[in-house]
Amino acid sequence: MSKGKKINTRDFVDKVKRMAKDRMSEGKVVSLDSFRGLQKKEPHRILIIEDDETMRAALKRIFVADGFEVVTVADGTHLTQVMDDSPIDLVILDIGLPWINGFELAQLMKEDPELRKIPLIFVSGRATDLDMRKGFELGAVDYIKKPFDVEKIRKTVQTLLHLNS
Repeated sequence: MSKGKKINTRDFVDKVKRMAKDRMSEGKVVSLDSFRGLQKKEPHRILIIEDDETMRAALKRIFVADGFEVVTVADGTHLTQVMDDSPIDLVILDIGLPWINGFELAQLMKEDPELRKIPLIFVSGRATDLDMRKGFELGAVDYIKKPFDVEKIRKTVQTLLHLNS
């Protein structure tokens, strides 16, 4: 090739463009609407029913840090204030609550056609075999004894919410 002589690359460029266009048309088309829907997904909403203020705040901190929306109540009498706001994706429930204990609340949830679908985890200092058996009979998907391992409860909640999405 001599210096100064211009090379005609038009045919080459046209072939590359055609080949790229053909390859692109063979590929799957991704809907941007599907992608936008993923971006706008609301965080899972966890309801914590715990009478001990320190434990309630600790549980809330754990799950807020993980990106969940967390609603807390001290006992069953305050549930009416939060249940109608927006859907609950998971309930963490203590047993030793005033007025209506956790077992009674779980029984009421089990009897309701909509609430029975919500995964329920008991987190309690009461962890006899009888308590645990009763908790599972009432529909709990897990029973975690206090004091609990933070990573265990995190993984349990993340797994349950992932499976129920």
